[in-house]
Amino acid sequence: MTTAFRGQSIRVGIAGLGSMGRNHLRNVLSRDDVTLVAVADPAEATLSDALSACDPAVRGYADPSAMLGEQELDALIVAVPTTLHFKVALEAITKGVAVLVEKPVASSIVDGQQLVDAAHERGVLLQTGHIERFNPVIRALAGRLKAGDLTRIHSIKTIRGGPMPERIRDVGVAIDLATHDIDIMIDLLGERPIRVSAERSRQVHTAHEDLLYGLLYFPSGNVGLLDVNWLTPEKQRRVVVLGSEGMFQADYLTQTLTFTRGAAELVPSYHGGYAAMFAGETVDIPVDHAEPLRLELDAFFGAVRDGTSAVVSGADGLTALTVAKLLLTAADEGRSVTVPSTGQVAR
Repeated sequence: MTTAFRGQSIRVGIAGLGSMGRNHLRNVLSRDDVTLVAVADPAEATLSDALSACDPAVRGYADPSAMLGEQELDALIVAVPTTLHFKVALEAITKGVAVLVEKPVASSIVDGQQLVDAAHERGVLLQTGHIERFNPVIRALAGRLKAGDLTRIHSIKTIRGGPMPERIRDVGVAIDLATHDIDIMIDLLGERPIRVSAERSRQVHTAHEDLLYGLLYFPSGNVGLLDVNWLTPEKQRRVVVLGSEGMFQADYLTQTLTFTRGAAELVPSYHGGYAAMFAGETVDIPVDHAEPLRLELDAFFGAVRDGTSAVVSGADGLTALTVAKLLLTAADEGRSVTVPSTGQVAR
């Protein structure tokens, strides 16, 4: 466990200034409880643009290793390409620096396990950047499920689609997108899947799958269905939880949550006097909107300051990565694949 932070202001570094790194930069610069010390990115123009928005005291580096070697950091945000997550995060952990590493926690299960082990052995905070856990609509949905609004959950279905991002060439949708929904399914259901099956295809991407359908089977009998792709012409981010009393639907983008009553309580209507039809009554559930990344950083810096555990741990990130890799194996081999080390998790 990381010891409580004793400094006046948390000294922060950011490694990687791509799309997500710049969002982290914007958020860090808006905070008064941390001090940005240094940023690193190999692209000279990108680094220069970032530094122009910072205090002149902030140092810029082409290499995160040089930044870690020269600066005394309390926390590092790792937003480099996936294939570099392991190298940069491990170096920071070795130096005793708390790490928030963007998902996936690493590009391989072996590397992810090594990061988790290194953080545990050194008592260093390692948080995986599964930002959707902090989306207010997911927090609201999780609260409803924890309160027992559905006495029994039957299934959970997610869709995460949009046009292919030009920036991603090192992984496909299973690692880049499905890890989000795997983590959300596990968190909402409070259990890990015991086996998975999947189908994938490559339509536009030159090296990796750009569409994947996955089925996740849970110990309780719950079934998870995920649909991830880089082919949808508009950005879509939704989750549907179906249970005995009805159905919750959450939209990540609009942060809207609805509940539709189940058919058992409904009076049928008829179409043309023939077929019985049931239309559930749908209600809107209030959600306090906020930027998920801001809430994620609140949790990370709070854990650094107080010496508490990460809300989304390195082990959580490793579980999501493991399941995503097994979905690819299932798709390639045309069979269901058993997920190792299954069990209940705290909801």
